Amino acid sequence: MSDQPRLLCIDDEVIGLKVRRAVLERAGYEVVTAPDGRTGIELFAEQLFDGVVVDFLLPDADGGQVASQLRQIRPEVPVMLLSAYPNLPEEVLQRVDCSVMKGMGTEEFLRSVAAMVKRHPSGEHASR
Repeated sequence: MSDQPRLLCIDDEVIGLKVRRAVLERAGYEVVTAPDGRTGIELFAEQLFDGVVVDFLLPDADGGQVASQLRQIRPEVPVMLLSAYPNLPEEVLQRVDCSVMKGMGTEEFLRSVAAMVKRHPSGEHASR
């Protein structure tokens, strides 16, 4: 079992995903990435994670739809929605544990991720 919390990051913006992964890995997280909702859902079904960061706009679904499918697989795993849009529909926000704005500072993003991971009920980090 790893001491590092495992995160799944789902985003179709390659550069943003690479930057987010680098920031999170420097902060001590193990990060698995997916370029779209379908791939993210498949990875989530196959592996264990302590939290998920999902972009709102994906090529094959919106982040709320992805979050709903993730909840059907493992409802205890917290999901953070990442968006450039400040006014997301309430029905989307109800499907996730928290939402953050794209473009926020690194420290604020890391604080939000740490708070999200603390919501994972196991108290132990996901194993590979």
